[in-house]
Amino acid sequence: MSTNHNVQLIGRFYNEMWNHFDKSLFPELLAEDIRFRGSLGQSAVGYGEFGQYVNYIHNAFPDFKNYVEDVVTEGDQSFVRLTYRGTHQGEIFGVKPTHKAIEYAGAALFRFNDGKISEVWVLGDIYGLLRQLHGD
Repeated sequence: MSTNHNVQLIGRFYNEMWNHFDKSLFPELLAEDIRFRGSLGQSAVGYGEFGQYVNYIHNAFPDFKNYVEDVVTEGDQSFVRLTYRGTHQGEIFGVKPTHKAIEYAGAALFRFNDGKISEVWVLGDIYGLLRQLHGD
């Protein structure tokens, strides 16, 4: 697949799927055996486990949004720098809802296979997020 196609997949992954929690797009965008490691440290394999992670984020931050800041692509891999924003409305990391607006940084490495996203490995600023949730 072309670099442009991979960048378009990343855009759809965040703008159409994640930012709207639209799991119906999984088969269109993701390999069936998608391997995912989220910005908060949890891992998932396949649509079922990945869907559980999407629900986990949605329950904690119903208005969670991903903002793509940069994309660098080479071959079947892309690196993405991200900003995450949302409002803490559900328990996460044992912290009850604070109703605070949060923002933290992240970076993701995507791998592609047969025109779909086959792996996403995300690293998020968990310390920065926890600091905001605890009011520090």
